[in-house]
Amino acid sequence: MPTSKGKKAFVPLLLALGLLASCSPSPRTFRIAVATFSHETCTFCPGETTMEDWEAYGPPTADILGADRGYIGGFKNMCREFGNVELIGITSPRGVAGGSSKSWNTREAFDRYTGLMAADLEKAGRLDGVFLALHGAMAVQEIPKPEAEIVRRIRAVVGNIPIMVTLDLHANEDRELSDAADAVFIVKRYPHYDTTKQGERAARVMIKTLKGRYRPTMATRKPGIITPSVFQGTGTSPAMEIMERARRWECRYNDVYVSVAFGFAYADVPDAGATVMVVTNDDQELADRIADDMSGFIWRMRREFAGKKLPGVKEGISLVLEAVRQGRTPVVIADHSDRTGGSTHILRELIRRGAKNFCIATLRDEHAVAEISKNHKVGDFVSILVGGHSDRFAGEPVSIQGTVSFIGTYRRDGTVVVRFGENNAVILTEHLMQVTDTDIYGKVGIDFEALDIVSLKSRVHFRRGYCETGIAGAVYEIDAPGLGPADLTLLPYKNIPRDLYPVYRKD
Repeated sequence: MPTSKGKKAFVPLLLALGLLASCSPSPRTFRIAVATFSHETCTFCPGETTMEDWEAYGPPTADILGADRGYIGGFKNMCREFGNVELIGITSPRGVAGGSSKSWNTREAFDRYTGLMAADLEKAGRLDGVFLALHGAMAVQEIPKPEAEIVRRIRAVVGNIPIMVTLDLHANEDRELSDAADAVFIVKRYPHYDTTKQGERAARVMIKTLKGRYRPTMATRKPGIITPSVFQGTGTSPAMEIMERARRWECRYNDVYVSVAFGFAYADVPDAGATVMVVTNDDQELADRIADDMSGFIWRMRREFAGKKLPGVKEGISLVLEAVRQGRTPVVIADHSDRTGGSTHILRELIRRGAKNFCIATLRDEHAVAEISKNHKVGDFVSILVGGHSDRFAGEPVSIQGTVSFIGTYRRDGTVVVRFGENNAVILTEHLMQVTDTDIYGKVGIDFEALDIVSLKSRVHFRRGYCETGIAGAVYEIDAPGLGPADLTLLPYKNIPRDLYPVYRKD
């Protein structure tokens, strides 16, 4: 710290340095385009995913830079820290009504949205880079590898500038994507807590690349294993160990990013299955060594990762009711295989077994929601059939006689609650809805503390709000009939690789 006398000499020095700085050229402002086109497509679900589905919540928009969280929020925040970066929002589609409860995206929709992106990029003027927040498990009619195709179409417009991509952990990808993009970053946690972090990583590598301090060099591997989503939670083994191994590699070397996508087993596409993607700073040998190690480790974990069995409906409900008798409440049921939201198997068995104090959160039945909303009011007695029509595995509709206790909306979805039996409730929604925390109950007038059992249409995301909070007394994943079974050998695959364990390749 300068002395008092020294400070007097220090001030003119600072002024002189400031004058020199003001005379030097201003740092160049990097112009980076940002776009998103993200969908997890269950190709076994009925119905196409059309432009009507994509625009149910509004037309495509370039106003995508507002959030401070998520992939784009993380990218934006890191660019702000670097400074001298101008982000240009590119017209992008919004979220799809019903999420992944519909099947193949139409070619018409894919061409429309990629066309809008290309048109915006052409009008954007000079660009130094492009950031794409994608998913990785999109399936499109007539386009085998949609994310790679998105990057190729954008590359055709912007030329040889850096393109950075972020993906969901459920991505189905291969070398076609890493050959088209400069770097790919994939979330490591399921539930997905680190989307913001991956956006930050993409921005850090982008800016360092633009400044000439980083040369993205990638290696990609396919371990040859396909796993159901319900086994992929990174709070349990072996998913936890796989991601921890990736983090250890990142800790050992500077400027190394090790990504693992477990894949999305319910998209019947040619790049299905797990993927390892490694990014280094101009070190192909290191990228290959890490990718080989990670791929080999995942293969060695295949039996534990993909060979587990889950209880069926009757066995599962017996376990649930025994847990209630033991006082391990609330008991959470993960009705994980229901990909369209209208399955009634667990509801029917709970009623048959005389269960009480339970809630089905939620059951998709747009017809029942419309009928009750139009013809009844809160407090009315209703006798109605619910569920059982969303897909061929949904089971028969269940007859409910009870009282309407809520009519309104939740998360933009028309929502109705019917109370029946001994403190039982079914929350009806227009679309599949994953309930990942306890927020919904109070919003629709249900006392969560009075429930012994809650049944959710979720695989892993529910653990954020029920397990990691200590709320759940017990959790049971039940393999009810559905389009998303834990036993993948039940699915009628046509397009996936023929070497994937456990569908084609056995021990």
